[in-house]
Amino acid sequence: MNPLISYLLDNLILDFEGELSLDMVRDYLKGDESKEARMLYARVVADGGVDDMLLVLADCLKDSIRNGIDENTLLEEIRTYVES
Repeated sequence: MNPLISYLLDNLILDFEGELSLDMVRDYLKGDESKEARMLYARVVADGGVDDMLLVLADCLKDSIRNGIDENTLLEEIRTYVES
């Protein structure tokens, strides 16, 4: 049973439900004057939208599924995305 569970976990696909647009990101970050917020918004603008960010986050967060994904995990992955 363990090899099957391992296979399923290794091949699990993480996706985000709903639509997220550049305008929505701007609205969510409104009022956040932190360097991270400015860098994130600049990055998604440079990328031409949020699609790349969502793909990268889903791929990177897949490694955290076994241990759990929480706010800190997601924040760290966003930081990694912005810095890459």
